[in-house]
Amino acid sequence: MEFEATFGTDAPVIGMVHLPPLPGAPRAPADGTRAMRDALDRATADARALDRGGVDGIMVENFGDAPFYPDDAPKHVVAAVTRAATAVAGETALPLGVNVLRNDAEAALSVAAAVDADYVRVNVHTGARVTDQGIVQGTAHETLRLREALGVDVGIFADTEVKHSAPIAAEGYTAESFADTAERGLADAVIASGRGTGEATDPEALEAIVAERDAHGLDTPVLVGSGVRAETVGNALSVADGVVVGTALKEGGETTASVEPERVAELVARADEAR
Repeated sequence: MEFEATFGTDAPVIGMVHLPPLPGAPRAPADGTRAMRDALDRATADARALDRGGVDGIMVENFGDAPFYPDDAPKHVVAAVTRAATAVAGETALPLGVNVLRNDAEAALSVAAAVDADYVRVNVHTGARVTDQGIVQGTAHETLRLREALGVDVGIFADTEVKHSAPIAAEGYTAESFADTAERGLADAVIASGRGTGEATDPEALEAIVAERDAHGLDTPVLVGSGVRAETVGNALSVADGVVVGTALKEGGETTASVEPERVAELVARADEAR
């Protein structure tokens, strides 16, 4: 995919559509029909709010399904995410992304191909991480070959040092993992995040990742994947090539709340000042 051509800017603001618990998830309503209806209502309302607020792209994610399947979401989850992504695509013409948590890249790419989405997020694309789901391993070799087999131009946005996880072999945030993700894993964009959902990304770590990118002579975009707020988006975009925002756009700054258009508009206005 062509990053700037897809988003219409070289520094996009991507807003999250966090799906509530889907049918079969531990916190979903016992009535599966109601659970799906609730998910569709929230997804479409949040997509409209993000669009009105001026974001450059949208990412659909089964956030409410925790605890997540590590790397092989069952068919009913994939079907529900596909239905939600289809509904979102019907509400907006914005570039659309898909993430199937915790790390089902095959499912995300398959959903994206089915709904004509533009990109997917893969939390562990290369290497391995210790997570609350156990050890999660990257499958870049399979994901890239599946994309070729499907014949789709879907971007792979891969995390480096993904949130809610720890490295197996080393302590701390290593800029060197960028090279593995982008150069060896052939990710189309790399996402740097804080330690958890809504937690700020370490500015020094972000700068180190960008420096590592430049040192390798790569042009892979680097996005900030957590903790961005209206008052910090300018700083983030002074270093990174885009931001993925969820919590800061929600009512009361609560991750599980609905998207508030006024919060979206404020953050986008601040981003516009910086780009």
